[in-house]
Amino acid sequence: MALKPLRPCRHPGCAALTREGYCPKHKPVKAPRRTSAEYHGWYNLRVWTDDLRPAQLLREPWCRECARTRATVVDHITPHRGDWQLFIDPANHQSLCKH
Repeated sequence: MALKPLRPCRHPGCAALTREGYCPKHKPVKAPRRTSAEYHGWYNLRVWTDDLRPAQLLREPWCRECARTRATVVDHITPHRGDWQLFIDPANHQSLCKH
């Protein structure tokens, strides 16, 4: 099997020759995959889909940021990060448009 020809490293200004895209010095490090948080599934619960989200959109039908378009997204003002009380607190919800 033939080897790939040597080419300069893709990193700007590096003249090292390599058969891969980058020389060992400039090879990009792959970031570890982020796993979805265990509380991400809370957005599929009925308390969110049938109660909290529609209530917020009725309470505040226009986007809080631009105030020109109808809101379609309900966001948490303070990220709840697994705190159930903060997740369900209506004072922590805001209506936004997709843009």
